[in-house]
Amino acid sequence: MSWLVVLLILYIIWDVNYFIRCVFTVFAGRLFQGKRKVTDTTSIFGLCTSQDVDIFIRHMNNARYLRELDFARFHFYALTGLYERIRARGGGAVQGASSVRYRRTIPIFHPYKITTKLVWWDDKAIYIEQQFITLADGFVRAVALSKQCITNCNVLDILKNYPEAAKRPEMPEDLKLWLDAIELSSQKLRKDK
Repeated sequence: MSWLVVLLILYIIWDVNYFIRCVFTVFAGRLFQGKRKVTDTTSIFGLCTSQDVDIFIRHMNNARYLRELDFARFHFYALTGLYERIRARGGGAVQGASSVRYRRTIPIFHPYKITTKLVWWDDKAIYIEQQFITLADGFVRAVALSKQCITNCNVLDILKNYPEAAKRPEMPEDLKLWLDAIELSSQKLRKDK
C-alpha cells in the first residue's frame, strides 16, 4: 500500500509518463534500430490519443507537438551517438529556440511519424528540422525548426568525428531567415542597443 502512495505522489509531483517515455524511446531505438549517421533522417511513430488532444477532443493540442519533438530529438541523439560525444567532452545540449509551423491538425486516434534531420551547424549549436507526417495520407502536418545550443564544447570539433559531416551543408534559406528574426528579437531585448 505504501508503494501505491509513493507512486501516486510521484505522479502528482513529477510528470512520470514523460520520463518513462524518454527512457522507452531511447532504449527502444537502440535495441530495435541500428546506429545512424549524424546526417541521416531518423523517425519515431506516435498516435494522437485522448491525452494529447485539445479541450474540444478533436485534435492534438499545440503543447503536445513540442513534447513529441523532445522524444524525437532524444531518439536522434541516441541513434547517432551525438549526445554521447557531447557528454564525453563535458558538454550538454539545451533548447535555444524553436519554431513550429502548423499546417493541418492531427486528428484524435490518427497515427503519425516524426522525422528528425540535422540541417546545419555552427561552432555553438546544431539546427534540426522535424516534421509531423500522418501515416494515412503522408501529409506533413507540422514543421519545426530547432536550435540546440551545445554547451561547454565546440560543435565543429565534435562533428569532425563524423566522416559524413566533413563538409557542412549550405545554410537553408528558411533557417537563415529564422535566425535573422531571432537576432532582431534579441536586439530588442538587449539593454545596450
